[in-house]
Amino acid sequence: MPKYFYIAKSFKGEEKSGVLLAQNESELARALRQQGFVLISAILEKEKLKKSKFKIKFSLKKGPSLTEKMMFTRNLQVMITAGLPLPRTLKTLASQVKNKTFKKALLEIAEEITKGKSFSESLVRYPNIFSEIFQNMVKIGEESGTLDEVLKTLTQQMEREHDLKSKIMGAMIYPAVIILAMTGIGILMLVMVVPKLAETFRAFEVELPPTTKLVIGLGTFLAKKWFLFILIIFFLVFLFKQILKTKKGKEIIDTLILKIPIISPIVKKTNSAYTTRTLGSLIAAGVPLVRSLEIISGALGNVYFKNAITEAAKKVQKGEKLSEALKPYQHIYPPIVIEMLAVGEETGQTSEILAKLADFFETEVANATKNLTAVIEPIIMLCIGAAVGFFAISMIQPMYSMLEAL
Repeated sequence: MPKYFYIAKSFKGEEKSGVLLAQNESELARALRQQGFVLISAILEKEKLKKSKFKIKFSLKKGPSLTEKMMFTRNLQVMITAGLPLPRTLKTLASQVKNKTFKKALLEIAEEITKGKSFSESLVRYPNIFSEIFQNMVKIGEESGTLDEVLKTLTQQMEREHDLKSKIMGAMIYPAVIILAMTGIGILMLVMVVPKLAETFRAFEVELPPTTKLVIGLGTFLAKKWFLFILIIFFLVFLFKQILKTKKGKEIIDTLILKIPIISPIVKKTNSAYTTRTLGSLIAAGVPLVRSLEIISGALGNVYFKNAITEAAKKVQKGEKLSEALKPYQHIYPPIVIEMLAVGEETGQTSEILAKLADFFETEVANATKNLTAVIEPIIMLCIGAAVGFFAISMIQPMYSMLEAL
């Protein structure tokens, strides 16, 4: 069912905005009329996302980092628990924020709350800063009077997410540095050494093997037309990004990622950790299960995990248990997820079990990333050795021919 971002007014002149599921605008208007509101404007979620992406694409302003949002949520929770008014709290936190886009958003949200809007309604205008998970949990917190507890849960979730990303990035730094360094050295060799050797070979009129011609041709191209090489790199990066934006391209990339022996287990465990952690938090906050699954589906990056959760949400809506709905997807979600979900459904402790599952998968990812460097290092060394060997043979072979001619 389509999701609409709407603005409506009551007969008394009160303005209201938010998100509602409706088949079309007529049904949305009818639902709001039953609540005593008249629909002013409505935008489909897809259209809103396209507009926000367009704005981001052509804007130099960057949104806040995960660390900055995490610090904001933590401080907000502390100040609300202390009993400070929300508008004053937001203005105080805005003065401490470095990111200009984030600062402006917080000040505008504070103004909206002062005018009578709720916190969750004000957050809807900033989907690129505050995720749908954040918005829904804040809404539940406001309705149940447990906003401080909800913010505490969100802070913990952000801390876990940050910790997980840091470990994965940390594991990839060493291989990335080695590859970049060796690529730089290789380019320098091709630009500075190869052209001089090529001149020597031409002077002695040595018959060059195909591999040597390839290396010399590449070296000459880099030395004389280096700007074209840079343009080609930029073009390939741009092309790759465009491919990722297409449904088919994203599906191909995600398929390849799930087939790489070293990377695949980490991707599966990371997505399992994110799904269980987020689902547990949403259920604990009081968000309905189907809505929780829809939110998670929108936040997942990998096509296969996204589709699995989307299909599971449809089945749950029809009355099926979540553990049963996820059984066809045991090739991406480990069997332990389905088994523990079944236990949670039987005992009524789904959120607690999901939290423990998330802890387990996060520990597994941490251990896997620790070993990642040790596994990748010999592969990198073999690739570097092969490249150096190819270069050395290509350059030494003609030298032997020169010596034989002498």
